[in-house]
Amino acid sequence: MRNYVFSRIRFSCRVTLAPLCGLALILALPDAHAQGDTQTAVVSKTPPVVGTIKAISGNQLTLATDAGTEIKVQLPDGVKVLRVPPGSKDLREATPITLSDLQAGDRILVRGKPGDVAGSFVASTVVAMKKADIAEKQAKEREEWQRHGIGGLVGSVDPANNVITIKSLTAAGTKDVKIHVGSSTVLRRYAPGSVNFDDAKVAPISEVHVGDQLRARGTKSEDGTEFAADEVVSGSFHNIAGMITALNPGAGTFTVSDLATKKSVELKVTADSQMRKLSQPIAQRIAMRLKGNGADANGGNGTGAPAGAPAGTPPPSAGAQGAAGNANGGPSGPARNGGGDLQQMLSRLPVSPLSDFQKGDAVMIVATEGQNDGPSTVITLLGGVEAILQATTQGQAASILTPWSLNQGGGDAGTP
Repeated sequence: MRNYVFSRIRFSCRVTLAPLCGLALILALPDAHAQGDTQTAVVSKTPPVVGTIKAISGNQLTLATDAGTEIKVQLPDGVKVLRVPPGSKDLREATPITLSDLQAGDRILVRGKPGDVAGSFVASTVVAMKKADIAEKQAKEREEWQRHGIGGLVGSVDPANNVITIKSLTAAGTKDVKIHVGSSTVLRRYAPGSVNFDDAKVAPISEVHVGDQLRARGTKSEDGTEFAADEVVSGSFHNIAGMITALNPGAGTFTVSDLATKKSVELKVTADSQMRKLSQPIAQRIAMRLKGNGADANGGNGTGAPAGAPAGTPPPSAGAQGAAGNANGGPSGPARNGGGDLQQMLSRLPVSPLSDFQKGDAVMIVATEGQNDGPSTVITLLGGVEAILQATTQGQAASILTPWSLNQGGGDAGTP
């Protein structure tokens, strides 16, 4: 099943892990701006509501709560409105703002009491994280994961020494990288069947297993074989490679004949699914890289030429090896120390909707495990991979993508 896999996460770079965690802590704090009066004491017994502003009209806003409901929040004269930066865990950095500063899309925590009408709430204090502030923080976190991230399949786990070894694909081919987990490293694990980083839970290294998809953010050693992790995200996902045998773009579903199991697999696409397509030249260059650089490790001739090539066949040129990295904004030229993360290059390819694919296309997919006999949900789908499937060995294709998407991972925006 993992023979022709990518590894791509919906890192779905989580970059949105909770613009709410911090607010959860703020909830537990006394209201520094409203103490000493009996009415405030009564109000404080009412649990605050947290969510995203959907609309504002006069002195009333519509709040889409994290509980999945909508409530009307009344904003009476004298209501306190505070702004905190993303990541705040208390009100020390809070600054007063006006009601006119609130906008749709802002994350807010509202203290107050239920209104007279069902589904309404009367605010005494509003604590806001501005949409623009969250977006800026998330953009920085995405860049951090892209610049200082690494991903691959877990090859071994050594809890005693806090080391996880992954197989990561670089411009030099597949290599083993030891991920060192320190006392300050944050380890998270995806919930079963979930592609949402917000659902990832803090988990010990003992919950990381061989064959898992893993991505880490931190510092790589000069030779690229060691990696000191600041943050690690892992999970078990379904890896599929094969031909599309049926598809229904309108319903967002399609069926693939899995080359590894020879079985048909039904899949569904959501708004969070990351789908891209390689051009034939780029796919061939990646395949050449995989065949040439992986030869020694897989019984090749030790010259860098494709496995099975006649003696004297020259290895792929530096230009060919760097070409895939140059495409669509990827790393330019052969990376230092044989580096060059293909996952980063692939993340920069343009998005392709399901309507861009057709019956007979070869695809590689990372998906959730189907639950209750339902279809698996696509995390990542890559088309145009015929040349890669012909060139790769069992471990190489599995290192091309990770199931987390870098447009959503890596960082805590905090919570109101």
